[in-house]
Formats: sequence, structure tokens, C-alpha cells
Amino acid sequence: MGLRHEPPPRKPAVLPPALRASLGIVAALAAPVVVVLGVLVAGHSEPGRVDRWVVRPTADSVGPPWRYVALGTDFLGEPVGAAAVVLAVVAGCLLVRWPRAAVLVVGGAGMSVGAATSLKPLVGRTIHGDGNLSYPSGHTAFLTAFAVVVALLAAGRFRLGRTAGTLLVLAAALVAGAAMGWAQVALGAHYPTDVLGGWCTALAVVPATAWLVDQVADTRRLWPR
Repeated sequence: MGLRHEPPPRKPAVLPPALRASLGIVAALAAPVVVVLGVLVAGHSEPGRVDRWVVRPTADSVGPPWRYVALGTDFLGEPVGAAAVVLAVVAGCLLVRWPRAAVLVVGGAGMSVGAATSLKPLVGRTIHGDGNLSYPSGHTAFLTAFAVVVALLAAGRFRLGRTAGTLLVLAAALVAGAAMGWAQVALGAHYPTDVLGGWCTALAVVPATAWLVDQVADTRRLWPR
């Protein structure tokens, strides 16, 4: 008798079926928030009432040593820092032969930053009066998107159920968004509402991107699971 060659174990979808409904709702709620906030702050160059209530956002709010923490966090949203963390996770995905996960890491983060960048000139909000477009925060969109993608991959890899998986994704989004949002406001780079807009941008974009990656991969039989 010949030896039987067992097929390699199937890799999970990057948007686990158990999470599609709950994250679809999250994305559907986040997208209108981005639009409504954008309309409210369009063309403004001063902090709004909510911004003033949170913190004075037009000057650095922290000194050493917390300023160094803020600068380190901010670096993760800069091109070099962002590329480093993305490439590290992409390498891990390829190492375990999960190419569609690698595609999501690049696509999820890239689409979120791209959406934030595209919205900025449409909204036209500036900060510091020097023409720097500020809404939504691309740094916050990136780190939130990156955290959501990693949480999605972990939920799929460990086959978490709907409740546990959704909580993991939302917790990751909250921690990453809060950390980068604090850094951006503390460094005077963004208003608090810019940060909220960037956070919601990632929550709206990443689930849709993950769904699209799975659909394209399964339909065209690319990157088999």
C-alpha cells in the first residue's frame, strides 16, 4: 500500500465567520461617525467644544518622561515605524504559510491610512493655523487598523467564538486607538475629534477589507486556506 499524503491543515479565513455579523455592525456604526464628525469640523482651524472639553489640543500637553513615551508611540505611525511592524507580521504570516493573512496585514493598514488621507482634503480641517490637515488622524487609523488585523488573525487562528473574538478585536482597537490618540493629542498633532475620526475609520475599513480578501481568495482560488 502506498503512503497517503494528507493535505495541509486549512488555514482559517481572515474574517472568521463567527465574527462577520458583529464586526459588520461595528463597521456600519463607525462609518457614519466618520462622516458626521467630518461634516461638523469641515473647514475649521480651531478646536471644537468637545476638543476643548477633553484637553487643550493646540500645544504640547506633556513633558518628560511621558513626552518620550508619546514620541515613541507616534513613531509607530510614521512611515519607518509602520513599515517595520507591518513587515514583521507579514513575515510571520508567510512563515506559517498563511498568505491571505499577509495580504490583510498590508491591505487593512494600507486601506485605513489611504481612507484617512483621502478624507483630509475633503474635510479641510487644519491645526496650528499652518495648513496642516488634521481630520481624521492617519496615525490613529494606522495603529488601530494594525491592532484589529492582528486580533482578527488571532481570533481565527485560535478559532475563538463570536463573543470572545469580538471582545478581543474591540479590546485591541480600544488599546491601540487610545494609545496613539493620547500621543497625538499630547504632542499637539491632532484634536481629540481627529483621533476619534481616525479610530472609527479603521473600524469601518478593516472588516470590509478582510471580507474582500476572503471573497477574492475563495472565488479565484488564490491563497488557499
